[in-house]
Amino acid sequence: MTTPSKAPVLFISHGAPTFALEPGALGAQLQALGAQLEGIKAVLVVSPHWQTRDVQVMTTVKPETIHDFGGFPAELYQLSYPATGAPEVAREAARLLAQAGLAVGFDERRGLDHGAWVPLFHLLPQVNLPVFQVSMPVTLDTASAFKLGQALSALREQGVLIVASGSMTHNLYEIRQPGSQAQAYAQEFTSWVRKAVLAKANQAMLAYRSEAPHAERAHPTDEHFLPLLIAMGATSDADSVRVLDGGITYGVISMESYVWGFA
Repeated sequence: MTTPSKAPVLFISHGAPTFALEPGALGAQLQALGAQLEGIKAVLVVSPHWQTRDVQVMTTVKPETIHDFGGFPAELYQLSYPATGAPEVAREAARLLAQAGLAVGFDERRGLDHGAWVPLFHLLPQVNLPVFQVSMPVTLDTASAFKLGQALSALREQGVLIVASGSMTHNLYEIRQPGSQAQAYAQEFTSWVRKAVLAKANQAMLAYRSEAPHAERAHPTDEHFLPLLIAMGATSDADSVRVLDGGITYGVISMESYVWGFA
């Protein structure tokens, strides 16, 4: 069980939007984890599908479910995640970010993008906790992503579950048919990251672009990997870390995820 005085941190690979309909190996693990969470006051989600010039904090009271994708099965667009917002907790997040020297704004109309609601669809299917998002600045790099996580880490002591939603690999140019054999480069990249995360090798992770095998192929652009650095920044050396092995879908999309501070 979690310790109520300090909420866990998750990095969740949200994969394609169809993850909402096709839970696979990761969905079941998220559901089991979510059922054991205790003492959680609110959920903060950082997703690459909300990028802004400066950091924006969502203070929406009743955020809508945003279907920010196209060309998927019709039933996917009928799904909703009707969570309430968490304006007061969001303002505390903004205070911490400003205290860390970041320019911060508020968005009282923003809804939940699929990087937020798709993983929560499995983690918290009962929709019983308030949710808000913090945006990713477009200028974010590995170092500033780590610092962003550090700035938000104090929220854990207030019972805020931090969910950094991204993708362990994200080369959409190479997606194959469902059920395709996992490509070696995706497996090798995932394996390298797993070893670095378990070893808490922060410096190697900050330099993943030059250190990890096939980094540029696994991530032609950075935005879906940076949430992992945000998650790591929000953790401490004392936090345990557990691997959620979600396998590889569509041949190249690794669903590997992690949870820190959950025993």
